[in-house]
Amino acid sequence: MQVTETLNEGLKRELKVVIPAGDLQARVDERLEELKATAQIKGFRPGKVPIGHLKKLYGQSAMAEVVQKSIETSSTEALNEKSLKAAYQPEIVLPEDEKDVQAVMNGDADLSFTMNFEVVPDIEIKDFKDLKVEKLVVEVTDAHLDEALESIAGQYKDYEDRDKGAAEDGDRVTISFVGKVDGEVFEGGTADDVPLELGSGSFIPGFEEQLVGAKPGDDKTVNVTFPAEYGVEHLAGKPAEFDVKVSKIEQPKPANIDEAFAEKLGMESVDKLKEMVRERIADEFSNMSGAKMKRDMLDALDAEYKFDLPQKLVDQEFEQIWAALEREMEGEGKTFADEDTTEEEVRTEYKAIAERRVRLGLVIGTIGESAGVSVSDDELQRGLMDRARQFPGQEKEVFEFYRNNPNALVEIRGPLFEQKVVDHIAESATVSERSVSRETLQHMLEHDGEDEDGEEAKPAKKKAAKKTAAKKAPAKKAAKKSAD
Repeated sequence: MQVTETLNEGLKRELKVVIPAGDLQARVDERLEELKATAQIKGFRPGKVPIGHLKKLYGQSAMAEVVQKSIETSSTEALNEKSLKAAYQPEIVLPEDEKDVQAVMNGDADLSFTMNFEVVPDIEIKDFKDLKVEKLVVEVTDAHLDEALESIAGQYKDYEDRDKGAAEDGDRVTISFVGKVDGEVFEGGTADDVPLELGSGSFIPGFEEQLVGAKPGDDKTVNVTFPAEYGVEHLAGKPAEFDVKVSKIEQPKPANIDEAFAEKLGMESVDKLKEMVRERIADEFSNMSGAKMKRDMLDALDAEYKFDLPQKLVDQEFEQIWAALEREMEGEGKTFADEDTTEEEVRTEYKAIAERRVRLGLVIGTIGESAGVSVSDDELQRGLMDRARQFPGQEKEVFEFYRNNPNALVEIRGPLFEQKVVDHIAESATVSERSVSRETLQHMLEHDGEDEDGEEAKPAKKKAAKKTAAKKAPAKKAAKKSAD
């Protein structure tokens, strides 16, 4: 095999690879020998078919197979020979002239092709001791604990019959209904004795609000419109009418945080319940603090490292986030004018985001490689389980999706790898702590690092796009949302 570098311009490279016809033919002969042992050809005993006859029958297909494998293996070997690290899968360019291709297939000509790609830029990793980041610490107070316990009590609240008055927001009504679209009853739109908490958002938008003020025994007509992005295609965007019978109205009964309540939740005592809740709050604050510190660290790396980027990687990243933005805007029926901007301005902004993502990806990858950071199978499995938990009731579908799409595991492995690299950097970086309130930390996470007084947190972060490219979750179940 002969490898010649024909282009070296910035990060762009082109290699010309030539594999002698004799090498290809030798590999074809090896393949035919393998076929000889197993070929079932009429008139010949297994293993006794002459090579010449096999060549007439399978020579062309064997050569095609050999050529394909030779391109794959020689591409890797060519990169290794030239000590080059491609930023992505090289583009293989074969001869365009059919006569040249046929000559190769006939064994009369060398196989010649070119590889076009960009290389990973050389990145000199700097001493992390010079990297200064701030860790924000939020103390868990009794007020936080009381608020969390009140929230838990609300989730496990009991109900009692409303003695007087009509249904209010927060009440639980028991209803039976029949839904119609275009005057026809549709599948899944009929149910009896369904409990519904008003204000919970369990049913499609506008349904619950129209039951406020109802009384037991009332017959109500509820008019709603299914969301445009509704999971059932033939109902999406359609107006619907529901004939509703209200049979019961209950009001929430305040729960007392006592021993009986703790026992109801499976806890030994109220003290144990409070201890568990306090630990969860502390974990929540720690995660928020970690997210803020990670973002600041990535901002610092983005500012510290400047180098030429593989343009194809930037273009691919931009196309991905731009397509997501277009889907989001189309789904919401919005235009750039609605957002008080122009397509040109947003494209410029998103191009900067794409460049930042590629730059940080290369920096993180280089740091992780030099530090020997890797994601174990156990860590990947735990990450997959965490992803599945994000979609209650759809865990099985999530597992099956990733099982059937191994390449999609990059979505899980990537963030895990990134976090391990960030943890590695933090071990050497200069980390200072500052106590803040929960509200301040939340504000800084939601407003690009600004303190509540409006001052920019350090290190400063370049403003991101007004709208981030949303990652679409698996479709929600039609149950409840279709009032079925």
